Amino acid sequence: MGELNTLLTSLGIEHLGLFVAAGILLNLTPGPDVLYILAQGAKRGARAGSAAALGIVAGCCVHITAAALGVSALIAASSAAFTGLKWLGAAYLAYVGWGMLRAKKATTSIAASQDDTRDTGQFDLKTIFINGFWTNVLNPKVALFFLAFVPQFIAHDAPHQTLAFLLLGLVFNLNSLWINLGYGWLGASMGVAFAGAQSPRWVWVRRRLHWLERAAGTLFLAFGLKLALMDNPAN
Repeated sequence: MGELNTLLTSLGIEHLGLFVAAGILLNLTPGPDVLYILAQGAKRGARAGSAAALGIVAGCCVHITAAALGVSALIAASSAAFTGLKWLGAAYLAYVGWGMLRAKKATTSIAASQDDTRDTGQFDLKTIFINGFWTNVLNPKVALFFLAFVPQFIAHDAPHQTLAFLLLGLVFNLNSLWINLGYGWLGASMGVAFAGAQSPRWVWVRRRLHWLERAAGTLFLAFGLKLALMDNPAN
């Protein structure tokens, strides 16, 4: 433990425990990423929810690296770059939301089994992963978050600020990984519960499970509109 504290001190990292606790709370907060993971897990099963979670976490890796290298700061400072990324992200959120709205109702029964044989629609795991990845990468609010949050735990005179930033980003992502995977399994468990229940009420819910994805699609369109109307904080 002493060696770890020495390493953290040498890198200029401060209040690691507080950083971890705050990161966990932030990752638990529902948002478009969590919504996407839950929807995929509930509609298509645990593997789909896990693929969505991994895509989101991979997107965070891009933001962390960009922020550590100063790329995110340049985007935030450049009105043209920020606006371009903002509109691209808004368009992609709208694209994903529209795809969810157009998703067809499952044509096969939802199976509550360990094999997780629920309907996968027209999506494979790679597509789910890529959609999650770009949903996160094309959101400038995530980049601005890392720029504002992580430096608070790095001493201003730290000798290796980039390395400290990357290390804290790794810690943040490791926490977000298990939380997002948990959301994926939660969504899958919801789908299994709906599938296994035989009462008229739950059968009614199961037959309308596809509306969960459509509701998520509507919210994604709303998130896209909100992002499109977002002002550059540097202005």
